Amino acid sequence: MNNDLMTQRCVLNPDGTLVHGAEPQLDEEFVLEALRWMLMSRLFDQRATALQRQGRWGTFSPALGQEAAVVGSSMATDPSRDWLVPQYRETIAYVRHGWPLESIAALYMGKVDHGVIPEGVNILLVQVALAAQLQHATGLAWGLKLQKKDAVVMTYIGEGGSSEGDFHEALNLAGVTRAPVVFVLQNNNWAISTPRKVQSAAPNFALRAQGYGFPGVEVDGNDLLAVFDASREAVERARVGEGPTLIEAVTYRMSFHNTTDNPKVYQDEHEWEEAKKKDPIERVERYLSTLGLWDEKRADEMRVVIAGEIDEAVEKAASLPVVRPEQVFEHVYKRMPERMFRQREELLGWVGPGR
Repeated sequence: MNNDLMTQRCVLNPDGTLVHGAEPQLDEEFVLEALRWMLMSRLFDQRATALQRQGRWGTFSPALGQEAAVVGSSMATDPSRDWLVPQYRETIAYVRHGWPLESIAALYMGKVDHGVIPEGVNILLVQVALAAQLQHATGLAWGLKLQKKDAVVMTYIGEGGSSEGDFHEALNLAGVTRAPVVFVLQNNNWAISTPRKVQSAAPNFALRAQGYGFPGVEVDGNDLLAVFDASREAVERARVGEGPTLIEAVTYRMSFHNTTDNPKVYQDEHEWEEAKKKDPIERVERYLSTLGLWDEKRADEMRVVIAGEIDEAVEKAASLPVVRPEQVFEHVYKRMPERMFRQREELLGWVGPGR
């Protein structure tokens, strides 16, 4: 419990046992599927970071320590009808929703033509500008409501991004229109090097939802079952016309903000060690072990299969054609202005086409 006004929801203790009185809303096979996505997230983070260090990959933001917040929330959505509006740390949520891993890898390799979100996949583009995606999410959800579509929008933000004006504008409009949108705020305690304590004097971020006329809920963001439970309820509320929900998943960023960052400069080592004891993947593994569904053999087998899938995706992306200089002018305008034609010709005069 963080304060007298709101209790943090939790289903699984860090040791994998159920909180007293808790009843899981996920069946065992669903938990195994979720664990698989969480492991894929972590292994992909490792591979992407290694490729970036080799100069073969763009700047990358890992989800290390936040896998339960990402997977638990996204698994409450239906990819066939619901939409994801991401920030930049939810890679595995995109894959589950239908964006192929090799396309995402191609995008990080700068092969933008091959990183396009496939038609029919309900995801908006990854957004790096803080909170700018939230207004799109609210607008999309409002539009779906006006069209009487049976669809919900789930969007993501960090606690640092919640200090942006776009955050408040998006939540205000969502509340007024009762848009079917779920705001997942991943409070990982660090907005790059800025600690949570200077982001807001409020005891938690979920309380902010009350100011906009809809519910807010705080969950243990390292507890897969709690995150899923809160997300499922929020999605169901939105789907039946009851409007938005703000979910604050309290977790901890167990890595750098992105590959340009050095957290050792500002993170307390003791704090990191304490967070490591609450590793979200280990928590699910312990829970499944108590049910007789998980052991080292199964863990090794699953990791080998996932690593093979990641290798295949990276190899496919690496084999795709390199970016051509003139591509910087493509997919910007439906009809390119004359000045851009001149700029394009000037560039090609310097570097030549297709180099």
